Amino acid sequence: MSYPETMRIAVDAMGGDFAPEQIVAGSLLAADELDADLSLVGRPAAIRPYVDERARLNGRIEIVAATDVIAMDESPRAAVRGRDDSSVARAIAMVAEGTAKAVVSAGNSGAFMALATTRLGRIPGVKRPAITVMMPNPDGGHRLLLDAGANADCRPEHLRDFGLMGSIYAEHALEMQNPRVSLLSIGHEKGKGNELTKAAHELLAQTGLNFIGNVEGGDIFTDSCDVVVCDGFTGNVVLKTSEGVGSAIAHQIREVVSESNSFSEAEPLFQAALETVTRRFDYSEYGGALLLGVNGVSIVGHGCSDANAMRNAIRFAFRAARSDLVEHISAAFAEHASNDA
Repeated sequence: MSYPETMRIAVDAMGGDFAPEQIVAGSLLAADELDADLSLVGRPAAIRPYVDERARLNGRIEIVAATDVIAMDESPRAAVRGRDDSSVARAIAMVAEGTAKAVVSAGNSGAFMALATTRLGRIPGVKRPAITVMMPNPDGGHRLLLDAGANADCRPEHLRDFGLMGSIYAEHALEMQNPRVSLLSIGHEKGKGNELTKAAHELLAQTGLNFIGNVEGGDIFTDSCDVVVCDGFTGNVVLKTSEGVGSAIAHQIREVVSESNSFSEAEPLFQAALETVTRRFDYSEYGGALLLGVNGVSIVGHGCSDANAMRNAIRFAFRAARSDLVEHISAAFAEHASNDA
């Protein structure tokens, strides 16, 4: 697949709870920060009122017409059939055609994943694409978690492939040296876990990755690993639980500080510290999740993405595309296949 010299990112301008206003606003913010052009895909009459005329005139932003919109509650199966003129399908098609190097959508995540997988295809050798998310860490760094929801049921070889893709992403897009790959289980010992994790442990240990073995749930938020591998059911539960716990703790701390006389003088300091911590757990700071394993950089954003979340999702896509992530994964799986032959 060939790409234009100037990187172009396709944005589903109609996808998300606050589309198109917040999607367009975030796209304009990203266009001012990145060395990339953006294509806002959707209904021109709905998009145009929110587009800065300056951005259109300097060529950084273009509007690509698509008349159909896939609603957030529609079935992914229905979205794939006969909906080629939907905003998300048009945006993905730009990557498939080579006119864009990445696609971003905050719309119907099931539809996005189904369309990305069918229209872009899987990288040769990849059996299952995986949703990859960045988890916050107390040191301000990040841990990669995959799969975070694309595959509820997995086989051991799928988890092995997730480890390989996660390691490549951590190395090339996040510039981690020799990333530490781990397997999420119920104990650190090799024999702990269910049949899936025990079999996956054996496969991961044979990959040549920097596989450090099992980790438990609490280890995700420490500096013990860089990449955490699990099935999509477990990963999605971890992700949603983490978001809920972070919000609940922040809410409780705010209540205690605001209601306590002894904290009244120090309240500004508490609030500043709390905002810093809360920001590390805020989905909008990461923007979206990367669908690893499809033949094109594909970012699925949170449905309630605001302008800041969309800006960060586009930045996320830019970084992945600039690192030639898809090409690195393709090369790694080709080498893996030749070694198995």
